[in-house]
Amino acid sequence: MAGRPRECRAQVVATRHLAPEIVEVDLRMLEPDALAFEAGQWVSVPFGPRTVRAYSMVSPPSRARTITLSVDLAPGGLGSRWARALAPGDPVSFKGPTGGFTVKRSDPRRTVFVAEEIGIVPIRSILLDLYETGYGRPNGLLYWARSEEWLVYDRDFRSLARRHSSFSYMPVLRAGAAGWRGATGEAHELLDRAVGDVERLLVYVCGGGETVDRVRSALVAKGMDRRSVRWEKFW
Repeated sequence: MAGRPRECRAQVVATRHLAPEIVEVDLRMLEPDALAFEAGQWVSVPFGPRTVRAYSMVSPPSRARTITLSVDLAPGGLGSRWARALAPGDPVSFKGPTGGFTVKRSDPRRTVFVAEEIGIVPIRSILLDLYETGYGRPNGLLYWARSEEWLVYDRDFRSLARRHSSFSYMPVLRAGAAGWRGATGEAHELLDRAVGDVERLLVYVCGGGETVDRVRSALVAKGMDRRSVRWEKFW
């Protein structure tokens, strides 16, 4: 179980550019030597007395000694400039873990996850954790992006779907390029078509505010209780 947020120190051990605007950063924990967190939570990196940026763990809780963050390198952003410049050996201080975008395993409802681009980060942590620890109930993921290069964890979820029959995966592009064989359209439109009965359904959605609001509205229009749509807005 995750404890209360605390001041932490870590050191960069590796960075990887998954796409021109997305970088993964591996942080080896120094103090404490392992970070106990729940899948879906995040840490706060300070950039001044009143300036912090929040980054969700993309790695599962089983990797408590070396956590991985995945950062969207927004042009000109303070946190983006920091993440772009990180190199192995650099020290990193942060506070965490924080956040309630987590799954209650005792909830018996069917679960659907919806992610927009970098909003996949906490959902990847959640799904890896569920299937590492023997979760067997059916659930699915709709992973939306404007173009294929933003589906940076597509291979992970295709592999998960091959290995676990209880997991269904739908990658979606706004407009597919030549050779794309998946679905196209907007996230809320595809979800509206894919989800029929909303009774005993629980949905987790993460991404931009507009996508989150559209997904919630589409589900409510089908008769779903707003409290059954759990969300986290990244921008």
